[in-house]
Amino acid sequence: MTTDVTAPWLIVGLGNPGPGYAANRHNVGFMVADLLAGRIGGSFKRAQKAQAQVLEGRVGPMGPGSRRVVLAKPLSFMNLSGGPVAGLRDFYKVPTANIAAIHDELDIDYGTLRLKLGGGDNGHNGLKSMTKSMGPDYHRVRFGIGRPPGRMQVADFVLKDFSSVERKELDFLVDRAADAVECLVTEGLERAQSAYNS
Repeated sequence: MTTDVTAPWLIVGLGNPGPGYAANRHNVGFMVADLLAGRIGGSFKRAQKAQAQVLEGRVGPMGPGSRRVVLAKPLSFMNLSGGPVAGLRDFYKVPTANIAAIHDELDIDYGTLRLKLGGGDNGHNGLKSMTKSMGPDYHRVRFGIGRPPGRMQVADFVLKDFSSVERKELDFLVDRAADAVECLVTEGLERAQSAYNS
């Protein structure tokens, strides 16, 4: 599937709103979106047409190689992300192939990145909601968080903050994930996969 180079990209960081969730594993999508916002040089503002915070800007080299993007953080809870994302897609006229969700992934080791187009939701409630709202054919930037230790429930694990050991690498890994998103937008999925899938 080719992407329209003139259409904007909608880059969605998935997470739960509010300071109580900010450092949770489930909110790594928000962390990457915040870093990308800093690179663009703007701040998120409440969207008029959807329950989300948005920032419009460009990524990539100045000139014809740069791409217009809309960064978004849904203000609904994770399991209701699809409605705000679909609303932004319609408002900004973004083809589904130009949408990328950044999210935590249980079935990948901590810090490992995997980019892909389409597929199942693998039990992730944010993806489940997005797919229900607009089908599965959007990009995913999957940030590995690993499986819960021992008998810890998945819900408890994803809603806990990263451990002190994980936090030592977290800034570097979030930075690498932001690089992967920029590569996806400016150079395409295959290039981003070869550079960042591990």
